Amino acid sequence: MTTATVTSPDASSTSGLNWTPRLWGTLIVLCAAMFLDALDVSMVGVALPSIGSELHLSTSALQWVVSGYVLGYGGLLLLGGRAADLLGRRRVFLVALGVFAAASLLGGLVDDGGLLIAARFLKGVSAAFTAPAGLSIITTTFAEGPARNRALSIYTTCGASGFSLGLVLSGLLTSVGWRWTFLMPVPVALLALLFAVRLLPRPAEERAKGGYDALGAITGTTTVLLLVFTVTEAQGAGWLSLRTVGSLVVVAALAAAFLLVESRTAHPLVRLGIFRNGSVARANVIAFAMTGAYGGFQFVVTLYLQHLLGWSALQMALGLLPAGAFIALSAPFMGPIVDRFGTGRLLPIGLLALVGAFALFLRLDEHSSYLVLVLPSMLLLGVGFALAFPSVNIAATDGVGDEEQGLASGLVNTAIQVGTAVVLAGATAMITAGSAGGDSPQAQLDGYRPALVFVTAVALFGLLIAAVGALVDRRRKPTPVPVPDYDYPPVGSNAARTEVLTNR
Repeated sequence: MTTATVTSPDASSTSGLNWTPRLWGTLIVLCAAMFLDALDVSMVGVALPSIGSELHLSTSALQWVVSGYVLGYGGLLLLGGRAADLLGRRRVFLVALGVFAAASLLGGLVDDGGLLIAARFLKGVSAAFTAPAGLSIITTTFAEGPARNRALSIYTTCGASGFSLGLVLSGLLTSVGWRWTFLMPVPVALLALLFAVRLLPRPAEERAKGGYDALGAITGTTTVLLLVFTVTEAQGAGWLSLRTVGSLVVVAALAAAFLLVESRTAHPLVRLGIFRNGSVARANVIAFAMTGAYGGFQFVVTLYLQHLLGWSALQMALGLLPAGAFIALSAPFMGPIVDRFGTGRLLPIGLLALVGAFALFLRLDEHSSYLVLVLPSMLLLGVGFALAFPSVNIAATDGVGDEEQGLASGLVNTAIQVGTAVVLAGATAMITAGSAGGDSPQAQLDGYRPALVFVTAVALFGLLIAAVGALVDRRRKPTPVPVPDYDYPPVGSNAARTEVLTNR
């Protein structure tokens, strides 16, 4: 590993919580990018009917407006995380953020469905590089402990806010015109890029040592891409069709080849030993279950409110606002809460709130009241994501060396995207099978309820894993992390790496 020569910073360092304005600015820039990435995952859903009407797209084509983004995002996250380690986190982040802005502009201007899907795929690819690069910049800039917990809590709460506010903003923007759901991120991304050029650490950052694992990149990326594609298309082709089963067999063969390559190459794309870290392994499973369950739940809620209850896009935006508002308002408080209680305790509580939110919605009927059905679920959803989303990201990078922070970030983001694709596909299949193709209110309810049971069960599985992690943490003797009291940290320390931010 090579470290660029840096001068010693002043007494202000990321080991403490008195950050400089420049350090705050860096965090805000990274939060803006994370917010946009998460926003794009969920924002397009409400606009789909308007998009389909104007561009004359079929239902299957409309599905790819959503799935195209997920395919690019989930398929290339591992490569994006490793690229950040090898090429430099700042460089990867800046280039990818510029591509994100350009793809957003393209998506808002096109008049062809194919070009729109291509723009969505390109946005997903760019997010696959900004997300792990941004997260690893934070984890290598802020010293492990209270400072990193505070930074990650703010950062990931911004992501959760974008994820949950996507439907709200989409409803408001779609009432003006669906193109605004694509154009709105452009000025935000450009402004973030402008400040990122000035604020992000220049090559004082460390890069991972080693060569490129080309074969691992090909097999790993192809495995994830094909898996996401298969589960997305399975609803149309049939889960037991020759095409779907054959594709899953190919996925399994590619995954086996990937594991074989990674176990034998000198410089693997994914060092398999990283999963010996129990915190990292559990966090990835929890991320898969938590965001997958939410993605399926969000889909059911959108159909139920718009198709069965007849809500407009604006009504739905306002109705779902409490969850996003709670998450956004909780951001300043999550760092101290994580420091006091730890991720091991907060994850089970957060997952329990999510399970409760999904289970409460099982009471849906043809004339459900907002105050009785929707509002309690939205409040529990806000509490659950506010507690669990920052905690799972902290746990996913806990104890990982700086040279592999991009990899750890890519892994947890891959778990999030693949979980969303897989659980959403399962929920969609259950809706179709339960409704038996009927359009009556009762037929729709017969489809929604099994899907809600499914997403609740997935969240319950995540809760079980989180509870096991909490028990493991209780049995393990705590190892205190001393906070250095020197004014001039040694070169190569977490504090020294922020010299460009605090003493430039």
